[in-house]
Amino acid sequence: MPRFAVGLEYDGRAYSGWQFQPGLQTVQDTVQRALSRVADVPVECVCAGRTDAGVHASAQVVHFDTDAIRSERGWRLGTNSYLPADVSVAWLREVPGHFHARYSATARSYRYLILNRDSRSALAFGRATWERRPLDAARMNLAAQALVGEHDFSAFRAIECQAKSPRRHVESLEVTRAAEWVTIAITANAFLHHMVRNVAGLLLSIGHGESPPERVAAVLASRDRKSNAATAPPDGLYLEAVRYPAEFGLPSGNLSQSVIIGRTSE
Repeated sequence: MPRFAVGLEYDGRAYSGWQFQPGLQTVQDTVQRALSRVADVPVECVCAGRTDAGVHASAQVVHFDTDAIRSERGWRLGTNSYLPADVSVAWLREVPGHFHARYSATARSYRYLILNRDSRSALAFGRATWERRPLDAARMNLAAQALVGEHDFSAFRAIECQAKSPRRHVESLEVTRAAEWVTIAITANAFLHHMVRNVAGLLLSIGHGESPPERVAAVLASRDRKSNAATAPPDGLYLEAVRYPAEFGLPSGNLSQSVIIGRTSE
């Protein structure tokens, strides 16, 4: 049976996360219903990374199997015609049968956007986290480097996390500032449930002076979620890239924060 990979963009504000949940509006259910209408038969899809309620994606990847015969353009345009305005198929490719959106991925990248000023934004509402207290991005970036490499991230996982192992390899973690915007960019082989938001929560506490930079290493070593800071809100979190082996020829794509929140470059 042919297998297809799909690149998705979505604004997560209206959804209870990616994963299907009876009685709730989820991205997975929304996408599957649209694909099923194009295929004229039920279609189920598997994603690269299950995003939480309110979390966005500029480059989610899913795969699905079907015997329905449609052109790649037909699948893409047809599916988009049945999707709401806040979910879109950016690209679609037929892939080998051994491709798996989740297990074939070698790395995932997330971006956490923070609007750092004393007035809230109407335009960035729900699409960036607002922090009114001044943040020291350089201090946050220095502290963040303790998380780079392979570690036990038990202190950064949600209680309900179902991952078999808490060990993850963080390739890069960078905190930067552009005027009023602070960005946390992180790439790892995989992530635990709430891992990025818990990293962001701890770095926020360091950025506005509540915690010393040394706390990051101490929390990591503790392997205890209770030693960590509060989980950061979902508003500013974006799944922005999923990396696969070159043999699959898939886009890695992401969107700049300028496009995501509609601001001009500084």
